[in-house]
Amino acid sequence: MNITVHCETHHQMAQQHALTMSSRVIAKLVDSRHSNVCVTIERLIKSGVIGGYAALKYTHPQNGQTYHHYEVNKRDSYVIVAQLSPEFTARLVDRWQELEDGQAPAVPKSFSEALRLAADLEEQKQQLTNQLAIAAPKVEFVDKYVTATGSMTFRQVAKLLNAKEPEFRLFLLDKHIMYRLNGTLTPYHQHIEAERFQVKTGTTNASNYAFSQALFTPKGIKWIGGLWAEYISKGHVA
Repeated sequence: MNITVHCETHHQMAQQHALTMSSRVIAKLVDSRHSNVCVTIERLIKSGVIGGYAALKYTHPQNGQTYHHYEVNKRDSYVIVAQLSPEFTARLVDRWQELEDGQAPAVPKSFSEALRLAADLEEQKQQLTNQLAIAAPKVEFVDKYVTATGSMTFRQVAKLLNAKEPEFRLFLLDKHIMYRLNGTLTPYHQHIEAERFQVKTGTTNASNYAFSQALFTPKGIKWIGGLWAEYISKGHVA
């Protein structure tokens, strides 16, 4: 009976002291709008990729308005940043290091607690090793292929990533990155706001025909390169 109470108490204390990261902090780290980060989190929750977090309310200190945000764990924060902007993973690692350095480690009060702490540290080490192993192919892919310094068209990016145009087009549509508008691939608004695309519009001199063209920005090329590498590493492309 006493053992059960002790274990439950230890579990509750561990939950209370578990480090989390706010969606607002993630938005700052990846230079994205907080609303876009929340949309990504909610989509990942709905698809079951990350935990079922409940929205938390907070009041803005300047305008007094009430907004919602999310507090996520370390593992899920990496998933979220990988979806938003893989190139900012280093910033996330640095931020977690700051958080963890600022948390004073608990000193074991008994031999059993010392053993439990050692086991927890070993598990964390193994999890980090696994995460790095999973991320390695994507990082290598981005470093190897994404060296562009200017905006590029769909066809140019497909060639840069060594992707077949039909497969790359289907990928962009399935991932809700772009959609068809009058037969033209057009990025969703949140990706334009995140500066991953720029859309040029105009009219032809001869026929006065209105046109629009979506271009991947350098930031967008790096971002899509990471997503595409992860996509093909899972065997989605023949």
